[in-house]
Amino acid sequence: MQLVEQREERLGAGARIVAFIFRVALAVLIPIIAFAVLYAGFLFLRAGDAPKWLITVVAIIWGVGGVAALYWIFNWIVEMLPDQWTARLQPFVFIGPAIAILAWYLAIPTGRTFWISLWDRDGPQVGQFVGMANYVSIFTDRMMREAFRNNIFFWMLIATPLTIILGLLVAVLADRSKAERLFKSLIFLPMAISFVGAGVIWNFIYEVKPADAPQIGLLNAIVVGLGGQPQAWPAFTAIAPWNNLFLVIIVAWLQTGYAMVLFSAALKGIPEEIIEASRVDGATEIQLFFRIMIPYISGTIITVTTTVVIFTLKIFDVVWVMTGGQFGTDVIATQFYRQSFIARNAGFGSAIAMILLIAVIPVMIYNLRQFREQEAF
Repeated sequence: MQLVEQREERLGAGARIVAFIFRVALAVLIPIIAFAVLYAGFLFLRAGDAPKWLITVVAIIWGVGGVAALYWIFNWIVEMLPDQWTARLQPFVFIGPAIAILAWYLAIPTGRTFWISLWDRDGPQVGQFVGMANYVSIFTDRMMREAFRNNIFFWMLIATPLTIILGLLVAVLADRSKAERLFKSLIFLPMAISFVGAGVIWNFIYEVKPADAPQIGLLNAIVVGLGGQPQAWPAFTAIAPWNNLFLVIIVAWLQTGYAMVLFSAALKGIPEEIIEASRVDGATEIQLFFRIMIPYISGTIITVTTTVVIFTLKIFDVVWVMTGGQFGTDVIATQFYRQSFIARNAGFGSAIAMILLIAVIPVMIYNLRQFREQEAF
């Protein structure tokens, strides 16, 4: 790669322009031909009356084999060029289509969303251009202020630290247990559950029945088993700020396994000699934890924290399933959904989406820099 960069520096302006044109052409041409071939195959198979199993086999061979053959042909063509041009173009045979597809699915929709956000509720086709008025409304609307408050206070400042602390605590304790794999599997298990499924599960956990009836909710079963009276836990979902804290518990339950796995891998990377030397020098377990383990895995802690922060900024599923964003639990994403798909306010909804994107970008950039410093990519 360094050799290619040195060659690029020696290129003239004309050759650079030609190389750029060929790179863009490769990035665009390959996915277009691939989609055309796949679509032609789809039409051909749909028109036939062969058995379904045969159609499935042919579709797999056609799709996978066709794309592989396409890459092979373009790679062969590039390798036929002079060496310096092969070095310049060959990487773009493979990464160029991915970049082009990402641009099509991410960059273009982002630009279109920003354009729509400059119009009123009816959008560019029949609506009125309002400029930045929707962005001003976002920061003055009462419901949006409530959404910002919930995202920042409950989700970023409470849910994120809670998830990190629980994940780190479980990782440290599980690593010292003989049943490490069993405990980690149990803690990681919620990660396999969808957020909608988690909402249903926790509705059952909060379930309440009359005092003389068997309690099917886990919390009330424990309370009654200890001699207490069943509590109407679902009622708390209508009382702010308790309802937000109940939702935070659900997400912490879901995300702790993710944090635990990464922390556990980082802790296992600490050289055993350092741990033993610290113990020989008289360090207690608490001193070992705060003065050796935490500094050693600080990069992983930052990476996991920023990842969870991104997730909490985009939180939607659990809030919508449990409360529908009502009773003071609105977040930015629920407001976006409500404005875009219920109120049909295209301009305001698009502006919310842009604000959410802008809020996530700095965290993502910081996260990528952390990955680069750790040589993760």
